[in-house]
Amino acid sequence: MTASRPSPPTPAQVARFATDLRVACQRISRRVRFESTHEVAPHQFSVLIRLEDAPRTPGELAEIERVAKPSMTRTVAALVERGLVSRQDDPSDGRQVILSLTVEGRALVRQIRRRRDAWMSSRIAALPADEQEVLARATAILMRVASE
Repeated sequence: MTASRPSPPTPAQVARFATDLRVACQRISRRVRFESTHEVAPHQFSVLIRLEDAPRTPGELAEIERVAKPSMTRTVAALVERGLVSRQDDPSDGRQVILSLTVEGRALVRQIRRRRDAWMSSRIAALPADEQEVLARATAILMRVASE
């Protein structure tokens, strides 16, 4: 006797599952993001992460973050005032400035990431071993889906 395979889900079942998965990912993302809101606001942390990759102009940041340039100008000004971001004149265009993370900015990014990872790790550690195993397998699949 051969074991029967479960039938593939219907398109409606896939759509419901996709919605549930999206909502769960958003909730986790929101919870992790707000674990460190007392240091910097989520939109400010997003800018710090972008500057961790490479120095950028305010216009580039506004485009990447999909916000209006005046909004980005305010965000950058607050980060500069706190000593997390530095401004240098663009050597190739005197009208532009190049923004970079300061040593303090890099340290804060590392600190926030450690706190967020610790929060997530504690939630996963509280799960039974079989559920942790399922999450480990699902994470690999989700990473693949996210990169497509």
